[in-house]
Amino acid sequence: MRITQGCFSFLPDLTDVQISKQIQYCLDNNWAVSLEYTDDPHPRNTYWEMWGHPMFDIKDAKAIMGELNECRRMKDNYYIRMCAFDATHGWESLQMSFIVQRPAVEPGFMLSRQEAEGRNIRYETRSYAADKPEGQRYS
Repeated sequence: MRITQGCFSFLPDLTDVQISKQIQYCLDNNWAVSLEYTDDPHPRNTYWEMWGHPMFDIKDAKAIMGELNECRRMKDNYYIRMCAFDATHGWESLQMSFIVQRPAVEPGFMLSRQEAEGRNIRYETRSYAADKPEGQRYS
């Protein structure tokens, strides 16, 4: 199972050179870049943990790659995504988001079906990763 969220999800994983070029594109558009991580990539889990603060004042892709590498070192078996925000309108709007690291094994999701009143059927998507406590899901 391969989690597909954000830009480039259906492409092979980006190399560091490609990630650096995407960061530079964001910086060239005056977007702030931030890093987020999670071990529960459920599609409705849009609030991932933030790595540090958004990098509003950094204008060098190498510096952001340095932060990404530190995040990778500390969260080596987590999903990590990079987000770019545009604040030119006075509020932050997400312009780009893509996964830059995945765990070695992605356990996927279970779809459960429930018969409800009348002829209604309900479906629920549950991450297999959520069977373990936070921080132990991919170990």
